[in-house]
Amino acid sequence: MLRTSKSAPAGGPARRRSRPPRVLAAGVVLALAAPAVPATAAPRPAPTAPAIVWSPCVAPPDEQTPVPPGAECGVLSLPIDWDHPEGQRFDLAVARRTATDRAARVGSLVFGPGGPGDSGVDRVRKDDRFSAEMRRHFDVVSFDPRGTGRSSPVRCSAALLAAQPKVISDRAEFDRTLAGNARLRADCRARTGPIVDHVDTRSTARDLDALRAALGESRLTFHGSSYGTLLGAQYAEEFPHRVRAIVLESVMDHSLGTRAFLDTQAATVQDAFDEFVAWCAGAASCALHGSDVRAVWAGLFARAEHGELSDPDRPAVLLTPFDLSRLAQRALYGPDWSGLAADIDTMRRGTTPPAGTSTGTSAGTSTGASADGRDVATYPFAVFCADWHLPVRDHREYDRHLRRLARIAPDLRYPQALAAVATCLGTPAPVANPQHRLRVRTATPLLLVNGRHDPASGYAWATGVARQLGRSGVLLTYDGWGHGSYTRSACVQTAVDRYLIALRVPARGSHCPAVLPAG
Repeated sequence: MLRTSKSAPAGGPARRRSRPPRVLAAGVVLALAAPAVPATAAPRPAPTAPAIVWSPCVAPPDEQTPVPPGAECGVLSLPIDWDHPEGQRFDLAVARRTATDRAARVGSLVFGPGGPGDSGVDRVRKDDRFSAEMRRHFDVVSFDPRGTGRSSPVRCSAALLAAQPKVISDRAEFDRTLAGNARLRADCRARTGPIVDHVDTRSTARDLDALRAALGESRLTFHGSSYGTLLGAQYAEEFPHRVRAIVLESVMDHSLGTRAFLDTQAATVQDAFDEFVAWCAGAASCALHGSDVRAVWAGLFARAEHGELSDPDRPAVLLTPFDLSRLAQRALYGPDWSGLAADIDTMRRGTTPPAGTSTGTSAGTSTGASADGRDVATYPFAVFCADWHLPVRDHREYDRHLRRLARIAPDLRYPQALAAVATCLGTPAPVANPQHRLRVRTATPLLLVNGRHDPASGYAWATGVARQLGRSGVLLTYDGWGHGSYTRSACVQTAVDRYLIALRVPARGSHCPAVLPAG
C-alpha cells in the first residue's frame, strides 16, 4: 500500500538495518493533492508540426529476440540548431505503439530514455516498459535523442575513445587526458558534423516539443527515466504551459558542481553496497553468508590494485579497481544481490591470472568502420559533456577528490561519476546546457519517483529536485532498492498510472513499501 509520512526524512543516507525488510503488500490507496500553480513563463511560439510517416518497424539483421508485432517507426525532420531553424536539419528517429483501446484513449505518452545513449525506439519495439493499463489508454511513443542511436549519432575515433582513462593516476596522465580529450573533440566534430555542437538536453527539449506538436497533442504527457528525467524537467522549465503530466523516475539533479556531483554519487553507491552487505548477513541463500563480506571485498580490491584479479565471467580479462567497483555498481542496479555475491565468491576463489592476460575494455560505445576504413565508435556520452560543466583545475585537485571519495565510500571508492569527470575534462566553458537550479511553475505538479537506495540516481538528488520544484513537484518515495521502481513495485506502478491517466496526484510525503529482490 501507498502510505504517507509527515516525518519522512528529506534526504541523506537512510539508517542501516540489521536485516532486510519483509515484502509488504502491493495494494495502493492514493490521496489527491491540490497544488494548482499558474504558469508564469512567457509561452514560446508553437513549432510547426511536420507529419510523421509511420510504417512497421523493421528489426535489425542481428536481432536475436523476437519483437512483439505492432510497433511503428518513423522520422521527424528537425533543425540541428533551434536558434537558426532555417539551417541544416537532422532526422529524429521515433517509434510508437498505438493504444490498445481506442475508445479509452487519453492521448500520446512520450517516454524519455536514460543513458545518455539509451534507445527509446528499441524500448517501444520491445514493448516492455509500461503496464497493460497504460498501454490501453495511451499511444506509447519514444525516440532516440539527438546525437544518439539512430538520430545522427556522434561518431569518433574508437582509438581515441579507448585511450580515455576512467581514473587518472598522476599529473602526467592528467595532462595526457586534457590533450587527448581536445583531440577527441576535434575528431568527433570532423566525423559527425555540426550536430556535435547541439546534442545538449536543452536542444532535445525543443525536439520534444516539436514531437508533441507532430503527434497532435496540445499538451505533453511524459515519463522520463534516469537521464531522461533531466529532459522532462527542462521541458517543464521551457514549456510550462504545455505540460499535461510529467513523471521523473530516478531523478537527476542538474544543479550540482564538481564536488557535490562526485560526493552525492559516492554516498549513493556506498549506501547501496551497505544494503547488499546487510542482506547477505541475513540471507542463507547468499553465497557469502557467514563471511565477513567487507573483508572479502577489500581483499579483491587489493588484488585488483596489483593486477591479479580476473573478471568472473572472462578469466582472461583483468579487472582494475575501477572495473571491480563498476561490476558491483551494475549488479546493484537490479539489484542482483545473489549474482553479485556469486561473482565475489568466484573471484575470491580464483587464482592469479596467467601472464599476458588483458585488461578490460571500455563500455558504452559501439564500434564500426568509417567510409575510409578507419575504426569509429558512436559516442553518446558527448551529450553529458554538453550538459555538465565539471571542472578540475589540476591533478592536485583531482587527487583531493579521490581521497575524499574514498572516505565517503570506503567499499566502492570509484563511483562511475569519476569516469564522467575524466571523459569531459577540459571541455571549454560555457557548455551548451550548464547546470542551474530549476525554475518551474506548472498547473499540474511533476511527479518525482525515487528509490530510497537507488545506486545511480540517489535519493538525495530526488529530494534536492523536489525542493527546487516547490509546489510544482511531488515526490513519491519507493522504500526499496535498485535503479528505477516502476517495473518492480506494483504500488509505484499504480500511483504512476493513475497520475498519468487521470491526473490524480499522490499526496505529499507518500511512500511505497520495499519489495525484496528475488534470490
